[in-house]
Amino acid sequence: MSTDTPDSAAPRRQKVQSAEVGTEILKGLAALAPSTSLARLAEHVGMPAAKVHRYLQALLASGFAEQDASTNHYGLGPQALYVGLAAIGRLDVVRVAVPQLAALRDALNETCFLAVWANHGPTVVHVEQPRRAVTLVTQVGSVLPLLGSSTGLVFQACLGAAETAALRAVEQQAPGAPSVEQLQAQAAQLQRDGVLDVHGLLLPGVNALSAPLFGIGGQLVGVLTVVGAASGFAAEPQGPAARQLQAAARAISERMGGAF
Repeated sequence: MSTDTPDSAAPRRQKVQSAEVGTEILKGLAALAPSTSLARLAEHVGMPAAKVHRYLQALLASGFAEQDASTNHYGLGPQALYVGLAAIGRLDVVRVAVPQLAALRDALNETCFLAVWANHGPTVVHVEQPRRAVTLVTQVGSVLPLLGSSTGLVFQACLGAAETAALRAVEQQAPGAPSVEQLQAQAAQLQRDGVLDVHGLLLPGVNALSAPLFGIGGQLVGVLTVVGAASGFAAEPQGPAARQLQAAARAISERMGGAF
């Protein structure tokens, strides 16, 4: 049962409505790309020009819109382009990675999954389970710890520090969190071996190997991970499973326009 009072609910509704209006204007800028006049944009979204202009000022300030000084026309700004490219990149990496993940699962008969960087951190977006009765439960949508999983540690090593800073600051407060020196050593190992191995870090008795996936411009677009019970999966960084994981990661990165 909601405890909102009329006074407290009204500002929340206004924020939602403002977000909806801003989204409609962004869609209008996209539909009228590369640029458009204020009058044409207002007509397209069916709003008064004064209202559209007011919202455009906020979009300009945040970098989601930009204005051509010579024509006064408006277009999508760098932040909107960044968001769009990130969304496209994530969709592409899933499409490209799925066949490689399935082949890797067939070769190793271990759980193999793809994770991408999302709002809450490393997020599992596709899983291939081994063909046997006993499997490790890894679910699509699971958010993995940044400093407490091989997947997260690859993101930590390969993403810009600013992107991981907030999550890293929280997890470094936990008992047993790796030191700065340990993180640097893991990053150096990843650069040397192309994979990162952990043993019993996220779950006791479970080993994992992870490898980064790169796109155009060396941008990290995802992480491939293989996990298995320690009794049957050694997860050695120089072992056969690591070489097969590297081969899959290299093939995906090449398709994404990056270098492994």
